Amino acid sequence: MLKNASFLKLFFGNVLIAGGWYWVCFLLCQRLPESVLNPARNRYAARAWEKDGRWYREKLRIQSWKDRIPQYNGPGFSKRNITDDSISYLDRFIRETCRGEWMHMSGLWCMAVEIFINPALVGTFMSLVVLLANLPFAIVQRYNRFRLLSLREKRLKCIGAAGVKRDTVTA
Repeated sequence: MLKNASFLKLFFGNVLIAGGWYWVCFLLCQRLPESVLNPARNRYAARAWEKDGRWYREKLRIQSWKDRIPQYNGPGFSKRNITDDSISYLDRFIRETCRGEWMHMSGLWCMAVEIFINPALVGTFMSLVVLLANLPFAIVQRYNRFRLLSLREKRLKCIGAAGVKRDTVTA
């Protein structure tokens, strides 16, 4: 499609295609049903090699770069601090990490489009751009989900140990 296009057509065509792709992915992810965002689904499940998030800390040194990348937060959520310690809030936050991961992993499908419509070198370059624009964000979502799940388990133990019937833990 863009294989014989001039540089400007290639540039603007790729910007429009990638921008349109991300816009559609963003709109779709905002309307996903809760069932798709279930952290127990295989898509979001922890893999053995992730070692409950330790792999991201040890191999990718995620703590040194995760706060430097831009963020989009759903309403009521901040990666800087947790504003509520209730189980229901943590459950919603965990689902938001699934939403973010879905968004960025779906964005990776644009790589196939870029390879298909472009000359080989441009397609390879654009695929690399798409990869770098999505994979770090998906990784951060997975890492944060491990941390939130761990916090949720600690809260549940604290609630159980205190014999508290409500779902908020007071410090």
